[in-house]
Amino acid sequence: MTAPQEIHVVDDDPAVRDSLRMLLEAEGHAVRVYADAETFIAEGLTGGGPGCVVSDVRMPGLSGIDLLHVLQDRDIDMPLIVITGHADVSMAVQALKEGASDFIEKPFDEAVFMAAVNKALARSERAWVERRRLDGTLARANSLTPREYEVMVLVAQGLSNKAAAQELGISVRTVEIHRARVMEKMAADSLSALVRMVLELEESGRLVHDEDADEA
Repeated sequence: MTAPQEIHVVDDDPAVRDSLRMLLEAEGHAVRVYADAETFIAEGLTGGGPGCVVSDVRMPGLSGIDLLHVLQDRDIDMPLIVITGHADVSMAVQALKEGASDFIEKPFDEAVFMAAVNKALARSERAWVERRRLDGTLARANSLTPREYEVMVLVAQGLSNKAAAQELGISVRTVEIHRARVMEKMAADSLSALVRMVLELEESGRLVHDEDADEA
């Protein structure tokens, strides 16, 4: 499972934007450039695929650190690399402590810069694949009827069929039927696999079921 990667370069210096675009495109990357963080926020957050941001730490308007906070507040899995002049190293260190992927001091070595970019892209790709996997698990969970959903949760909590039947006020046979349907719809080849799915959805805060689903 892969998607096109895109690198976003945010810098108020046209010469820096052009040089970084040429370097990254020469390495085969898709690149978009922006003169300020505000333009990137307005235009660069629409793709939804994996990628990274390369941003100057000090710019008119929003700084690179401000931009980092925007990405974090919006829960966008897009690593940010800050580039900085010597006078801004303390700001870059602050950005790193607050979650930036890396910082590169100007003038920077191309190999060092590309290593930081490739590391950020690999991190973004992993996060994107994981999010798509969770999306699939959530979609399958939401395909369950309300009763199947209840059975799934109880089974994942470790209740036996008999205990689940008592909890729900239904027969053991009915629980067995719903449990079999849950395993099929969730594409779980074992009880442990089903439990892992439920735990992952709970931990991610995404265990939300459509209560309007039809009862089976």
